Amino acid sequence: MRTAAAARGWTITAELTDEGISGKIAPAKRPGLAAAVDLLCDGKADVLVVAKLDRLTRTTRHLLEVLDTAERCKFGVVALDSDVDTTTAAGRHVATMMGGVAEWERRVIGERTKAALAVKKAQGAHLGGPVTNPPPIRARVAELHAQGVSLSKITAAINNEGHRTQAGTRWSKSGVQRLVGSLRLDLAATTARAAQ
Repeated sequence: MRTAAAARGWTITAELTDEGISGKIAPAKRPGLAAAVDLLCDGKADVLVVAKLDRLTRTTRHLLEVLDTAERCKFGVVALDSDVDTTTAAGRHVATMMGGVAEWERRVIGERTKAALAVKKAQGAHLGGPVTNPPPIRARVAELHAQGVSLSKITAAINNEGHRTQAGTRWSKSGVQRLVGSLRLDLAATTARAAQ
């Protein structure tokens, strides 16, 4: 961006970033972008320059919001990756079209990821990080289950005793059912090892 500014004879007023903030977030909730728009609307700068249009925003709605603000405050938006310059009618049209493509691409990636995860899950793959429950909760659930206590009553008992999930939330019946299933696998593995 510095090279492009120098080549065009522009003076850089400010370099602002939104480190670690997704382009899906509304422009007003992104501190760097909001500060840039404030400078531009106050007349302290004339052009908002971004390396890539999809770094400015990932949704058509938010892009149109920025473009409307640019038109109202009379500043330009330049995206270097696509050579978009919204100071012209054609440039605004191209920016809008490219914003739509960026949003479509994000949605397609999301759909593909969701479909791939569904296939993995159907194949029995464990999704997400490893779930590890501390030995005391595993022992307590194993004890109650061995006594023939129902899943609902085990859930109520461990919640009343103050046991919490790895995420720090109260146990659900389905969570206890998964834990009982894992305890059965552990028991089966132990039995198989003992038989060898």
